[in-house]
Amino acid sequence: MPLKTIACSATSPRKPDVIWALVRDFCAPWHPAVETMRREIDAHGGLVRAFTVEGEDAVYRERLTWVSDSLRTMAYTHLEGIAGVEAYDGQLRVSGTEDGGSVIEMTARVQAPSPRADEIARGTEAIFDAGLAEIVSLAGRAEAPLAETAPPHASMPHASMGVETVILPGPPRLALSVTPKRPGLPTGNDTLCVFLHGIGGNRDNWQRQLETVGPVCRAAALDLRGYGDSALGAAQSTVDDYCDDILRVRAALGARKLILCGLSYGAWIATSFAMRHPDALAGLVLSGGCTGMSEANAEEREAFRSSREQPLDQGLSPRDFAPGVVDVIAGPQASEAVREDLLASMGQISVDTYRDALECFTNPLEKFDFSRIDMPTLLVTGEFDRLAPPTEIRSVAERIREDSPRPDVRFEVIEGVGHVCNLEAPGRYDRLLLDVIDRFAAPA
Repeated sequence: MPLKTIACSATSPRKPDVIWALVRDFCAPWHPAVETMRREIDAHGGLVRAFTVEGEDAVYRERLTWVSDSLRTMAYTHLEGIAGVEAYDGQLRVSGTEDGGSVIEMTARVQAPSPRADEIARGTEAIFDAGLAEIVSLAGRAEAPLAETAPPHASMPHASMGVETVILPGPPRLALSVTPKRPGLPTGNDTLCVFLHGIGGNRDNWQRQLETVGPVCRAAALDLRGYGDSALGAAQSTVDDYCDDILRVRAALGARKLILCGLSYGAWIATSFAMRHPDALAGLVLSGGCTGMSEANAEEREAFRSSREQPLDQGLSPRDFAPGVVDVIAGPQASEAVREDLLASMGQISVDTYRDALECFTNPLEKFDFSRIDMPTLLVTGEFDRLAPPTEIRSVAERIREDSPRPDVRFEVIEGVGHVCNLEAPGRYDRLLLDVIDRFAAPA
């Protein structure tokens, strides 16, 4: 069956940020041919735009498959409306020029029987050319970049939510910080956002996010085994144990669906959970990591483990070498308050807990199969993250987009911060997080 590629472009003297602000909203009716536009959320949390065009009765539907403000790109797939098409995937990209202007590119790949494929390609080219002309015209009249698009709940105050400590007796005992279950939550009470910290953290690292998410979605931050007020198990922890713990949390708090939000080690655990229980997930937020040691060879895993265990073998505790770790994970602009929080987290970790986490992390049970990730997925990292640099996380995000049977991927880099991006830039991090959670909020 013929495969047609359509590529159209235009230039503007305006800066890329101005152009991207005009087109960033997937459901904004800026195209001159659009008569009506409606935002929909499908059964899987996917963002769909349903629109009509002037002079036609057909309703067209397209689902967002990729977006990145950091890269100024978005991609989408056709669901219905174009007669005779087998597959239609489009992309919009804004990039800069040497003189400070912009290049706007609109591309599509169309598959359809002949001669219908040629007809669709010609129609698409006309639509793209009209859209590009409108973007350039709008940009010429824009006085400044539009305000950043934020989900409806992003402006909610950070009032105390009455977060409480919940202890699950076990074995092993698990400790959680939990926001209240209350009527009227936009996402309902059967969706739970669970936060998973890194090897050097604990549930307190997510306090700001609990306060942000609490008015929208019930949330819980978990102390992993051996951390904070949680106990180590009787045997060496495995990633299966952590996944079982997450299921325990879901059952104890009466949730049906989970949005897992993990940082570093926690992101690796969250991805491992997605491999085993994709049907339990509404969304996935992977911060400062994803694959962990799952794609490292035996020599790389052993080198990682031995280098981290060397100070322990010399009789030191995590408290003793915490300053050196913080120097690596903190960004160059991290405040003293953030550094003190990171030092405090590391200082609370026992030697046994640290060894247990390192052993688990360096003995992954599988290489991840990204075809199992079919829920909305956000991958975010810091500009100065040395452990999960932007190039690495972008590569993983693109692989998930390629392998997922229903891609719904967002990739972002938070400027100016290091590994623990939720602590260093909570405002920017929380806006990204709320954008995922807002998909599951009932219409007002």
